[in-house]
Amino acid sequence: MKIINTAFLENWYAANFETKLKGRRILFDDIQPLVEKLSLKFKKEVIGYSENNIPIYMVSIGEGPIKILSWSQMHGNESTGTKALFDLFNFFEASGVELNAVSETILKNCTLKFIVLLNPDGAINFTRENANNIDLNRDAVAKTATESKLLRSVLDSFNPKFCFNLHDQRSIFNVEGTETPATISFLAPSEDLERTLTNGRKETMSVIVAMNSLLQKYIPNHIGRYTDEFYPTATGDNFQKLGHNTILIEAGHYDNDYDREQTRKYNFYAILQGLYFIATATDFLNYKPYFEIPNNDTLFLDIIYKDLKVITNGVESIEDVGIQYKFKVVNNKLVMYKCIEKQGDLSKYFTNNKINAVKLNFNELKLSNS
Repeated sequence: MKIINTAFLENWYAANFETKLKGRRILFDDIQPLVEKLSLKFKKEVIGYSENNIPIYMVSIGEGPIKILSWSQMHGNESTGTKALFDLFNFFEASGVELNAVSETILKNCTLKFIVLLNPDGAINFTRENANNIDLNRDAVAKTATESKLLRSVLDSFNPKFCFNLHDQRSIFNVEGTETPATISFLAPSEDLERTLTNGRKETMSVIVAMNSLLQKYIPNHIGRYTDEFYPTATGDNFQKLGHNTILIEAGHYDNDYDREQTRKYNFYAILQGLYFIATATDFLNYKPYFEIPNNDTLFLDIIYKDLKVITNGVESIEDVGIQYKFKVVNNKLVMYKCIEKQGDLSKYFTNNKINAVKLNFNELKLSNS
């Protein structure tokens, strides 16, 4: 297994990531000028339009026999993968001896297609769903949404061997058995209710093993694995079932990184390593270490107020209150607010921000339940 040099990656990324994309809310207007300025190395095309008639771009590069399709922002409010893809485009645009050894190997052996913002309507509203309140990640069978039809059309015409399905996960997830948030989580989707270990799933797992091997050098104990129960209407499960090995990457929380800028870096590293492994692998037999990646757990909170005085229906009690940050669009700006996630004894939960709340007033904290 060939692993990209970590020092080289760190040095390159610090000077070359795409600085024009920052924050959680990434819109079509943000990516359009970046797509248009890509060099002639890339093919750029509008492959369709959203329900609200916003263009959807596909970017292509490479000329090798291994076909790989990637897409980001299937959920409009999950933008870390989009930022990471434009970091990847910068990597392919750049030059240098060590860089070329990686990028040229990938592009010689692979043909890459990227749908860089599948759900632009949801991105505007900062919602998972599209303009018609359809979750595209649960629309793989019905294909009710325009965007779902478009993705399936590209899949069928391109016929990729591998897919990268890029998502974000909430900060509630920690790595099982640790106090650390799950900064990156992986899944090799199941193809049936029995979670059969097919050859396609083994190949998918072997790619994840390579990505995890690189990330463990940067953020040990921050990588998790999603449970693999079969979802009959989910995109990854159905694409895997159709014979397209689908790697699900969930970008999560890193300490105080609510704009997901650190996470985007590790997301980029994972994608690049995955592509490099696919381009150089002589076989895909090293899948068993996939099962050594710890599961995701749901024991991380953004804030824990310890021993807070709470009055409910005139009755006073002392409780811990756990907060998860949520986001909403107000006057076309993304606003982060505190939402109550858990109450009671939260001694088994973890956080990077624990507050002694003995002297605080619950009503003054302006916490929300929605």
